[in-house]
This record gives sequence, C-alpha cells and structure tokens, in this order.
Amino acid sequence: MGHAPVPELPSVTATAQAAEDYDVSERQDVAKLRKGAIGLGGVLFLTVTGAAPISAMLFNTPIVVGFGQGVGAPAAFGFATIVLAVFSVGYVAMARKKTTAGGFYSYISHGLGRELGIGTGYASVVAYSVFEASLAGGFAYFLNLKLNQFGVNIAWPWLALGMVLLISALTYFDVRVSSIVLAIGLISEVVILIIFDIFLFAKGHVTAAPLNPVNAFKGFPAEGKLAAGAIGIGLFFAFWSWVGFEMAPNYGEESRDPKRNIPRAMYISVIGLGVFYTITSWASLAGYPSTKAAVAQSQNDAAHYFLIPASQYAGHWVASVMSYLIITGSFACGMAFHNTTARYLYSVGREGLAPRALGRTHPRWKSPHIASIAQSVMAAIIIGLFAIFTGSNDPNTQAYIQLYGLMAVMGVIIILSVQAVVSLSVLVYFERFHKDEVHWWRTRLAPLLSFISQAFVVYLLFTNIDFLGAGSYSYANWLGPIDAAVVLIGVGTAFYFKKYKPAKYEQAGRLINDGL
Repeated sequence: MGHAPVPELPSVTATAQAAEDYDVSERQDVAKLRKGAIGLGGVLFLTVTGAAPISAMLFNTPIVVGFGQGVGAPAAFGFATIVLAVFSVGYVAMARKKTTAGGFYSYISHGLGRELGIGTGYASVVAYSVFEASLAGGFAYFLNLKLNQFGVNIAWPWLALGMVLLISALTYFDVRVSSIVLAIGLISEVVILIIFDIFLFAKGHVTAAPLNPVNAFKGFPAEGKLAAGAIGIGLFFAFWSWVGFEMAPNYGEESRDPKRNIPRAMYISVIGLGVFYTITSWASLAGYPSTKAAVAQSQNDAAHYFLIPASQYAGHWVASVMSYLIITGSFACGMAFHNTTARYLYSVGREGLAPRALGRTHPRWKSPHIASIAQSVMAAIIIGLFAIFTGSNDPNTQAYIQLYGLMAVMGVIIILSVQAVVSLSVLVYFERFHKDEVHWWRTRLAPLLSFISQAFVVYLLFTNIDFLGAGSYSYANWLGPIDAAVVLIGVGTAFYFKKYKPAKYEQAGRLINDGL
C-alpha cells in the first residue's frame, strides 16, 4: 500500500461534511504515515530540536543584546514567550479538531478558504526548506572553525552538502530513527546550557534590570564605535529562537493519542523554551561587568559572546563542550526542519497540489521518503547557489552571515506571517462552522491577540530592514517581496485548480486522519 497513488476525489456535493474535510483513515488508496510511531517524548524531540536551544542562544542572543534591546534581551524573550503561548491556545484548539500532516496549510484552508490555504501552504514549504539550508550554513561555519584547529581545511559548501546528505540518509527510514537522534542532540544541548547558567548565576554580575518588561521595548542609542539597538531587530530574532515548536501538529498522524499529545507538546515546548531562553540570556549578561561590555562583545565578536564568560566563570571545559555542541545542535536543528518540510511536501503531494509521487510513503518504513529526497535536493540547490554566487573562501560572510542569517530571516518572515494568519483562521473557523464550540478565550480573544501581536513584530522588522540590508547584502530588501510572491503564486494556482480541476481544489487542505 505504500506506493498507492492518491486519486482525485469525485466532484463534491454541497453537503456540510464534504465541504469541510475528508477522513482518509479507512481509505486503502491513500498512502499513510506510520500510525502510533511516536509518543509525547518523540513529538517533543522532533519539534523542540527544531527550535534548537543551543543554536538559538549562541546564534541569536548576541544579536538581541548587541543590535536590539541590550540589557532588555531576556525581557524580549519573555515577551515572545507570552505571545507564542497565546498563539498556542487557538492553534491547540484547531489541532484537537483536525489531525493532519498539513499543519498551517490545512488549518488556514479550513478557516479562510482553500485559496489562501494553498498560498500559505506553498510559502510554508519554502520557509522550512530554506531553514535546512540556513542551518547547513551555520553548521559548515562552526565545523570549519573546529577543523581548522586541527589543521584541516575543507571548503564550507562541502561541509554543508555533507550535512544535507547525512540528514537525507537518516530521515529516509522510520520517523523513530529521527526522534532518537534528535533526543540525543537536544538533551546534550540542554545539559550544557544548564551548567552554564548555574555557574554564571553563582559567580557573575547578576542584576534585576534584564527582567524588567519595559526593557523589552527599548533599544539604545549609538555610542562611540557601537551601533544603536532597534527593538524590531531584537524581537524578531527572539521569535526566530522558537521556530520549530509549531511543527508539532505535522506529526499528528504519526503520534499516539494525537488529540492529547500534540497540545501537550505545544504548551511544553513554548513555555519550557521560554523560561529556558529567558534564564540563559539573563545568565549570559551576568558574564559581563556592564551592559556596554556585553553589547561591545556582541557587535565585535558574536561567536565568542557565550564562550568567553563560559571559560571565565564555568571553566574552559564548558566552553570547549559548547563549541562542539553548537555543531551537533545545528545538525539536529536542520534535521528537524527537514522532517517537517518532508511532511508538508507529502501533504500537498497526496492532495495533488504538487507531483503525486511526493504523497507516497515507503512500503516498509512508512516514511515520506520521496518528499524527503526532494527536500534534500532543494536544500542542496540553495547551498550550491550560494557557493556559486557568494564564493566558498570566506565561511564567516558566506556561510554564516548570508546563508545562515539571511535565509533564516526569509523563512521567519513567512512563519510569523503565516502564524498570524493561522490565528485569524482559527477565529473565523469556529465562528462560521462550529458556533456551538466557540469560547471567549480559546477561539476568540487569544487568536485575535496572537494575530495582532505577530503582525506587529513583522511590521517592526520591515521598519528596520535596512539593518539587514546594510553593507554588501542589499538583496535582503528583496526577501519580503520574494515571500509575498510565493504566496501570490500559490493563490493563483488555487484559482487555476478551482476553475480547471475542481475535484483537486475541493480536497486542498482537507485530507485529515480521524482514525487515530
């Protein structure tokens, strides 16, 4: 059954159920993912590793401190925690209604229509696809530095492509293989950061100012050779630190008791990461005698922002372990994004919105193996294009700043925008189709607040987009328009399906699995 094609459904009659969704649990003509493959722990390892705590802290905290809020960096992480917890309220309400590998794409299709659902579905595929390539850039940069310490020099594109190849091999098999690999990566990251926190709070310069909520909305002026901080940049990179937690519903069809485990995974990851990020970013500030010293270190040598205080207060061995785990953490993070992208491709493939081969599953492993290979090819192409057009002789500017940094921004613009639209979709869905289940907080106020706050963060980013386009990277100004173009192309495709292939259009975003 693994290679069964996904047939187009017959024309849909105007019944309420047919208009809402199609349960494929009992159909033998739809290739399915492995039922009950992972429990709550597996979902958490697959999603929280996408957020990549050590990558989030070592990559993003220096930017939030040095170019955003300064002393208010921990408060910025705290604000993001609140916003994403509120987002999760409506997202969880939808996850309890619909179990599907389509995630964002399916939820928006149900609430705001298939056209916008297809448009944001294609955009989500693009976002998660560039995330794997982005993390491959970060991985190649840090691995290149580490190899140089041993007198070995391998050009960064080969290291990045090697990561993509290894991830492709691991994710070809049962999803449980991925969850085990990611569990090892996640646990090791968290343990070393906890050790860092303990030493810094015990010996560092600890003050209460970093937790003042007001400081989350304050930048700082330029001083001497130090650039000014902008709250839009700080908040944006704080939110980027969570990207990955929202992938939990995409594993609904492969998890045990998805109606309970997916919501639990959402809340545990959002709140757990929020507390962890706030404490760890606070500990990092305690490693410097003043905020100005922390800002100076962030702006001039971000790569050692954590490693210098780790070596000074916790011991050289902690800094050394962290320098290795940032490499494995980047790999694990890229692997988590690869898995989610494969499930998006599988979802649009089985519904006929992309080549139907993508909607097949492996006859033995029940993995979306063709979608997984397709994602590997896309990531490799992105890495290759960067290598061709930016060069391969400077890992810092080519692999880290451009491939990692700018591709991350491109993807996060999409994710935050789509999460805002998902919130609006949840509100509309329950108001239009399930008025008997409407709740003042879960399906009304929480989604509305989530929509407004995330749209505001995206707005703040675009008011500070010149920061990203500074110097020789002016093409950063095109990231937003490119993202918008992807959505518009998807919406246009939806209208084409609606007119010329109505059966395909009707099932767009509506294949769910309620037999779990």
